[in-house]
Amino acid sequence: MHEIAVANRIIEEAKRQKEDVRALKVEVGELAEISAKEVEEALKQMVDWEVEVGFVESKIKCSCGFEGRARIVDRGHGYCVFNCPDCGASGKSMSVLEGGEIKIVGVG
Repeated sequence: MHEIAVANRIIEEAKRQKEDVRALKVEVGELAEISAKEVEEALKQMVDWEVEVGFVESKIKCSCGFEGRARIVDRGHGYCVFNCPDCGASGKSMSVLEGGEIKIVGVG
């Protein structure tokens, strides 16, 4: 259960930021290893805090000049494969500008 491991890391970091956590706001990028829904469900099962999970659309920049939303080719439990919708390149040909991570944006 990959989402449980991710949720555990989020919970540990939230507790480092504030001893008595009551609320948590997290952003999950479109290209992250698990979906926003999976993160939200796992967190709500594990803590009695108020949990808000938002979705961040992807934005990539490719060496071909394209800048915009990535094309997701395959997604599974713990991975997301994507490429440039203009030229089809992947890997080192592009950089992720937004939507590639899971991050805590608020602890209350």
